[in-house]
Amino acid sequence: MNDEDVLQHYRDAGALLEGHFILTSGLRSPTYLQCAKVLMYPDRAGALCSELASRITASLGEGAIDLVVSPAMGGVVVGYEMGRQLRCPAIFAERVDGEFVLRRGFEIPPGARVLMAEDIVTTGLSSRECIACIQDLGGEVVAASCLVDRSDGKVDVGVPLFALVGMEVPAYEADNLPPELAAIPAVKPGSRGLK
Repeated sequence: MNDEDVLQHYRDAGALLEGHFILTSGLRSPTYLQCAKVLMYPDRAGALCSELASRITASLGEGAIDLVVSPAMGGVVVGYEMGRQLRCPAIFAERVDGEFVLRRGFEIPPGARVLMAEDIVTTGLSSRECIACIQDLGGEVVAASCLVDRSDGKVDVGVPLFALVGMEVPAYEADNLPPELAAIPAVKPGSRGLK
């Protein structure tokens, strides 16, 4: 599966949007990838995560991952599917008072080799926060993964980051927009809504 094949899944699911978008980070962008719309189709989720899992296994080796941990909410489906593809348990961390924690009886066995799995990485902030949570709970984060790396390899999450596709999508501060973007009303299609 090449980059164009991956992006075609997004296009076919109506998940590759163009306009003026407010990202979770607060930055503005002319392009938005709504991963949830791709992952709502089990066949697409399976195909994309199977390819990503194959790349991780080819690099790290068979059985290199004991547990997949993903940040809720966006990472839950992709984390579950990565666990299924890698044949290991998958759990998720949730924000409580702004910090990632494990709830619902989830635990990380001491020394577990963990893959932190996201749907999309832009600035890497939520990835780094989830990785810190995993490490604080005794897990060894051997790698991170995402379906789409919007930084196209520029972001550093502190561990190797495996991305199914990298694309450099411009992102701007709200007070420094190019004229063509400033002329379009901004929308926040993600899960956190406008603040």
